[in-house]
Amino acid sequence: MARLAEIRTLPGSFPDNQDDESSENDLTRLTLSQAIHARRSEFIRSKQLRLKIGSWNTAAKSGAHRDVGGWLVDGKGVAEALAGLSVVSTDGLQEGVNPNSVRTPEARESVEDQESRASKKKSTIPRGDRGTFPGADDIDLYAIGLQEVVDVSSPAETLRPYSDPSTAQKWKKAVAEALPPGYQIVAEQQLIGLLLLVYASEEITSSISAVSTCSVGTGLMGYVGNKGAVAARVVLGDATRLVFINSHLAAGAEKANLERRNWDAAQIASRIRFDPFDNGSGYSTDPYEGLGSEDLAWWFGDLNYRLDNIPGDDVRRLLMLHTRNEYDLSQRSNLKIEKEIAASSSPITMDDGEARSRVSSESASTVSSRTAFDTISSRVSTDSGSTKVDTEERLDPHSDPASLQTTLSSLLPHDQLQQQQASRKAFHDGWQEGPIGFLPTYKYDVGSVGVFDSSEKKRGPSWCDRILYRTRRDKLEFDSKIEEEAKARRRDEEMKARGIDKAAEDDNVLFDYDPENDGADDGAPDQESKTTANQPPESAKTEQNDGPKLDIYSSHQRVLSSDHKPLSAIFTLSYDAVVPGLKAKVHQEVARELDRAENEARPGITIAVDHHHGRSLLEDATVSGHNADRFDPSISESVDFGDVHYDEPIARSVTIANTGRVPAVFKFVDRSLQDNHADITPHWLNLRFDHQAENMASGKEADVQHETTLEPGDTINLVLTLQIHTIEDVRKFNEGQAKIEDVLVLRVDRGRDHFLTVRGSWMQSCFGRTINELIRIPEGGVHTLQDHGMDEAPLQSQSIKWSAPREMFRLTEAVEELVERAIAERSMTSPVDEDAPPWEKNHGWPFSKSSWTMENVVSRHSLKLQVHQAIDGNQPIQQSLSPDIPILSRVEVVSETLLDFLRSLQDGVVTESLWAELEKIITANEKAKKQMSVQEEQNWILEVLSTAPNHNICFVFLTSMLARVASEIAPLNQLKPARSGNSSESTPTSPKIKRRSTGAGRGSVIERREQIDESLARIFGDAMIRRPLAPREKERKTQEERIKKIVEVFLRGKWEEGR
Repeated sequence: MARLAEIRTLPGSFPDNQDDESSENDLTRLTLSQAIHARRSEFIRSKQLRLKIGSWNTAAKSGAHRDVGGWLVDGKGVAEALAGLSVVSTDGLQEGVNPNSVRTPEARESVEDQESRASKKKSTIPRGDRGTFPGADDIDLYAIGLQEVVDVSSPAETLRPYSDPSTAQKWKKAVAEALPPGYQIVAEQQLIGLLLLVYASEEITSSISAVSTCSVGTGLMGYVGNKGAVAARVVLGDATRLVFINSHLAAGAEKANLERRNWDAAQIASRIRFDPFDNGSGYSTDPYEGLGSEDLAWWFGDLNYRLDNIPGDDVRRLLMLHTRNEYDLSQRSNLKIEKEIAASSSPITMDDGEARSRVSSESASTVSSRTAFDTISSRVSTDSGSTKVDTEERLDPHSDPASLQTTLSSLLPHDQLQQQQASRKAFHDGWQEGPIGFLPTYKYDVGSVGVFDSSEKKRGPSWCDRILYRTRRDKLEFDSKIEEEAKARRRDEEMKARGIDKAAEDDNVLFDYDPENDGADDGAPDQESKTTANQPPESAKTEQNDGPKLDIYSSHQRVLSSDHKPLSAIFTLSYDAVVPGLKAKVHQEVARELDRAENEARPGITIAVDHHHGRSLLEDATVSGHNADRFDPSISESVDFGDVHYDEPIARSVTIANTGRVPAVFKFVDRSLQDNHADITPHWLNLRFDHQAENMASGKEADVQHETTLEPGDTINLVLTLQIHTIEDVRKFNEGQAKIEDVLVLRVDRGRDHFLTVRGSWMQSCFGRTINELIRIPEGGVHTLQDHGMDEAPLQSQSIKWSAPREMFRLTEAVEELVERAIAERSMTSPVDEDAPPWEKNHGWPFSKSSWTMENVVSRHSLKLQVHQAIDGNQPIQQSLSPDIPILSRVEVVSETLLDFLRSLQDGVVTESLWAELEKIITANEKAKKQMSVQEEQNWILEVLSTAPNHNICFVFLTSMLARVASEIAPLNQLKPARSGNSSESTPTSPKIKRRSTGAGRGSVIERREQIDESLARIFGDAMIRRPLAPREKERKTQEERIKKIVEVFLRGKWEEGR
C-alpha cells in the first residue's frame, strides 16, 4: 500500500515526441531527466496486457453488489444466444470477437430455476456457470464503472454535500473478494451515484504511476452530481497514459433530453482536469491536464441514448420474439412474453429516415415468426450438457432474416448515439465502439433474463449502456481532418469571392469539372494518393501505433438484480515498459556526457581580493566534476576590514575577472544561506562597481542589484565599503549580540556560486551605552576592555570608577575651552568691518546645525572620527585635532560630537522615569498656578534628580557648561548702561562688541541672552531627556516647552537673581 500512496502523489505531463539524437549544444541545455527522456527508446520495451472494462447501472437495487464479482471478474452471466455468440462454434461470432476468448458453458442452471430463486440476499448469477469470458488472473487490469449505486432521484442523496463512503466500501469489498490474491486498487473516484474503480495485478501495479482522478457534475443547474462523470488517469511504464471515464448522462426519450445528453458529454469532455505529470521530458505544460492528450481512453457508462423513430412497443415485441426462446413454454416469464406478443396484430414499424419497412408479427403465411424461431431453435439440441449442431444447416446469422443479428442490424440505424456521432454532435472526435451483437441493455423487469419492461410505462428497449474507446492517433486524425475541412472551406470562400466558382457559366471555358461526380468510376486512385489518404498526419504518429485490440464486447443477460444488464469489454493492448537495468545504464552515460558538456560550456570567473596588508589571494573559479556546485569554505575568498570603529567607513577592493571561454553573467543574490537575510548585503555594507573599469562588455554602468556581463578576458572592480553608523548597531556590537561577519553570494548564470566572506574586528565604543556602564569603564578608556579581554563580560559586573562619565567631562571641557578661544581670537584678530561671527548670527551656536561654518561634509566627518577615537582611547581631545584646523571648525565638530554622545545614551541624562516625576510636578504646579522663584524651581528639580545620583551629577555638569558657554557668548557683567548718541570708545579686547553695543540699551542685551539660553535649552533638553512621544501635536508642543524650561531655569539662575 505504500507504493499506492506514492502513486497517488506523483505529478504528470505528456510531451510531444522528440528525436533521440541531440547535438552537443542541445545537450548542454537539457537537464539530466530531459536527456534521459531523449534516449528513452534505448530502455523502453513493449509489453502487452489484457484490460477488462465493465459498466453497470445498478438502479440502486439492494443486493446488486453480490453479482458484481461474478460477471466482472469471472465472466459469468452471459446468454450466448442473445449475445451474438455461438454455443458450440465460433463461426457465428460477431466481428472483432476473439474466438479463443469464449469458453463453452457446461451444465448451467436453467433460466426458470434462476429466475425463481432470484432475491436480494443472494447472487442472481446462474449456478453452475463457469464463466463464458476470460477473467480472474487472465486479466491484468480491471476498470469498472457503476451508476446509481445510490438513489440519485432522492433529494437527500443528490443534495448531500459529501458522498457516503460506506456505499463505495461495500462495492470495493465485493470486487476485492472476487479478485485473485495480489490485485490492488490503484484508482477510485465517487460522485454521488457514480463509482469508478481500477484494479491492477501485482506485476502491473509496480508499473503504474501518476494516478489522478476527478469528478464533473452536470445534473441540476449543470453542476450537481446526480448526473455527470468520474474519471481517472493512470500512467503505465512511465510513458503510456490511460484514461477511464465513467459517466451517467441525462435520461429521457424526448428531443430536449437528447440535446441535454450531448451537452452533458461536451461539458464532461471540457471540464475533466487531471494533475500534471512529468515523465522526464522537461517540456512545460498547463497546470492541469485535460482530456485529449492521453494515449488511450475509454468512456463508458449509462450514456442513455435511445432508439429514434420507432415505437417502443414494436421494439419490445420484436426483441421478445428472440428472448422467449430462453424460456420453457410453461414458465411464467414466457407467458408474459407470449401475452404481449399476442396483444397486438399490428405490424412492427421501423422508420430509418428514408424508407419504411414493416415486419409483421406473422411475417409469412407458411412460416410464422414463432415457426421461424422454432426452426432455428431446433438446430440446437442439448443432451446431458453437451450441444450438437448440424453445421451443414447453419445459416450465416447476417443472412438469416429470423436471426438475432438481422433484427439488431435493423434496429441499430435508429440508435441515437450512432446518429449523433455521424452528425458530429457528440462522441465524434475519434471515439469508436465495437460491433453490437447483443440485446439492448435497458430496460428489463428486475429478476428476469429477457422480459422487457412490463410495467405501465413499457419503456422501449435501448442500448443505454455503452463502452467507447479512443487512441491518441484517433483524436489527432480527427483534429487533422477538421483542420483540412476548415482550410477547404476557406479556399472555397476565396474562390467565390474572386468569382472563380462562376467559371462553368463562361462561354470561353471549354470544360467544367465537378470533383464530387467526375472521375468517380475511373478506377482506384493512384497508389500515392491512396497511401497518403490512409496515413495519419505526422503529428498523430505515436509510439502506440497499434491501438487496443477489442477481444470481446457483450452484455451479461443473465444478471437479474437490476433493470440494466451489465456490459463488459476485453481489450489487448501494448504499452511501453521501462527496463530498469537498461535505464540505469543510459542514466550513467547521460550523466557523464552532461557533466563533460556542462563543464566545457560553463562560465568561469576568478575573484582577487586586494587585502589592506598588501597581499592578494586568488580564488580559481574554474571547476569541474560533480562537486562544482558545492560550497567549500576552504576555497571561499575573505575580505578582512581589520579594526572597525564607530561611524568609520572602510573600503576594500575586489577584482572580478572572466577567465572562462564564454561570456559570464553574474550578480549578487539574497543571502539565502543565512536565516532572516533577504538582502544581498547586510545594511552596514555597501557594494558598488568601479564604473571606470575598462573592457566592460555592455558599455553601461554595472549595478550590483542587476546582472552584469563580462566577456572572456574582461575584468571589473568591486568596491566594498563597511560603516557602522547606527546607534542600534553600535549597541549590538558593544554587547556582543552581533559580529562583523557575513557571506555574500555571487551567482554566475550557468556557473557555480561564489561565496565572498566579509569580516572585521569591532572596536568597543563609548557611544550607545548607559551612564551606569560608562561610570564603570576603567581608566584608559573603553578600548582597555579589549586590551584586557574584558569586552566579553558585561560592564555591570565591574566596579564603579567615576561619579560621571569621563567622556562627558572631556567633551564639555573641550567645548568650553574652544568656545573661549574662538571668541578671544575673534576679538583680537578680526577687523572691524568683517562679517559678524556665527554666535552673533545664530543663538544656538555652536550646537545648532544651522550655525556651523564648516560646509564640507567629508572633512567634517573626518574630524568627528578623530574626536571619536580620542574619547574612546582616553586621549586629549584638543590634541587629536590639528592646530592648523580653523578654531571655529574644531569647536563645532566637538560640539556636534557632544550632542551625538548624549543622544546615543540608552537611558539619557534624564531617564523616562525621572521625566515622568518631573512632568507630574510641573502639571500640578500649572494647575495650581503656583509662582516660584528660579532658586525654588532649581531646588525641586534637583530633588527629583537626586534619586539617581549619577544622572543628577551629569545634569548639573551639562547645565553648568551651557551657562558658561552662554556667558562667553553674551557676557552680562561687561555691559554698561545705555547712552545716547554715537560713541567712538572701544574696548581693547573686544572691538566687535563695542561696535555692536553702541547705542544699545541694557534691555536688548538681556533679551539676546535670554534667546541664547532658550536656544541652548531647547537643543540640550531634547538630547538629554528621554520621554515617550506624545500622541497629539498640541501635547507634543506642550511637552517640548516643559523640557526646555527644565534646562533653561539652570542657565538663567546665575544672572536673573541679580537683575
